[in-house]
Parts: sequence; C-alpha cells; structure tokens
Amino acid sequence: MATKSSASSTEKEAMPEGDMTPEQRTEFANRLVNRFAIWSGVAGLIPVPVLDVFAVGGLQLQMVRRLSQVYGVAFTENSGKALIASMAGSMIPTTSGIGAASTMKFVPVIGTLTAGVVMPTLSAGATYAIGKAFIQHFESGGTLLDFNTPDYREFLRSQKEMWESGRNRARAPRRRARNSVKAYASRSGSGCAPRKALPQSADETSLCSNP
Repeated sequence: MATKSSASSTEKEAMPEGDMTPEQRTEFANRLVNRFAIWSGVAGLIPVPVLDVFAVGGLQLQMVRRLSQVYGVAFTENSGKALIASMAGSMIPTTSGIGAASTMKFVPVIGTLTAGVVMPTLSAGATYAIGKAFIQHFESGGTLLDFNTPDYREFLRSQKEMWESGRNRARAPRRRARNSVKAYASRSGSGCAPRKALPQSADETSLCSNP
C-alpha cells in the first residue's frame, strides 16, 4: 500500500550524525515537511473513501513525531493527534474540502476522477502548512504542550496558499505551451497549423485532424 511504503521511506531518512547547526536543522526539517506533503498527496489518490483521510492523518502524525525528534521535543501520540485535529479545524475550508473529496469517491467514475484531482492537492497543502507551523513553533523554543492553534491560524492559511501557488507556477509553462499550440492551430484556415511551425511533439501534432 502507498501509505505503508511512504511511511517507511520517510522513516529511513536518518538525521545527520553529530550536532546540527540551526541552519542545518531548519533545512533538514523543511525537507521532511516537503517529503511528507508529497506523500500526503499520494495518499489522497487512494481510491477507497475515508481510508484516504485516515492515511493522510497518519502521515501528518508521523511528520510531527519526526519534527519533534529533530528539535528534541517530547512527543506523545495523543498530544500529536489532538493538535493536528485542532489545526485541521482552523483550516475549515480545506478540511471540509478533503472530507467532501473523499466522499465523492463513492460516486463511480466521475466522482472518483474529480476526487483524484482535488484530494491530493488539498491533502498535500494541509500537511505542508501543519509542518511549517510546527517548525516555526519548535524553533521559537515551544513544545507540544504550549502550542496554541489560534496563534497560527493565519500562518497556516498563508503556508497552504504558498504550497498551492508553487504548484501552479510549476505547471504554468506547460499550460502556456499547450494553449499557444491550440491557439495557433485554431487560427489556421484548416484548423491545423503547418507541421513545420509546430514543436515536434506527439501531443501537439495530434491536434491536427488532417494527415
């Protein structure tokens, strides 16, 4: 299962030997958060409703445990679960979207396909925001016991938006190239641009209906 392999792969990422400088520790913690965010997106692809939500929650708990180790903060599973639930509650639009996307998988074909697009993005963004909030809290000397979720409500929202905007920027060049090819083809009289004017790509040449 994807979640089992993802958990084992993140577990294998050992901390550097010896004492880390604050810069090295921050860099390592950020890598952990990025990795868990990606795996949460993968867990969002699980086709079984509700199971995907539990998988994402398990990865988030594992992430908090690893960050606690990095910063030398005492960790208990109950405290971790309570804080993650509280932080999820502060991101109501996102968590409601995750629940709705998971439920959509009960609808054959269309629901599954739609949820397969929405669920990974929401899950990854929420995990990224939670991880970044814990990094900031631990670096300020905080622990799980004094973490106050309302203090991080705006921070969580901004970090989630940062994750999503980064993904959109990464996709933008591909989307612009695809749109420019379609626009060029539509402007030609036959509905197909001359082959020599198009990049040599199977996807783009397939826009032509003529041989």
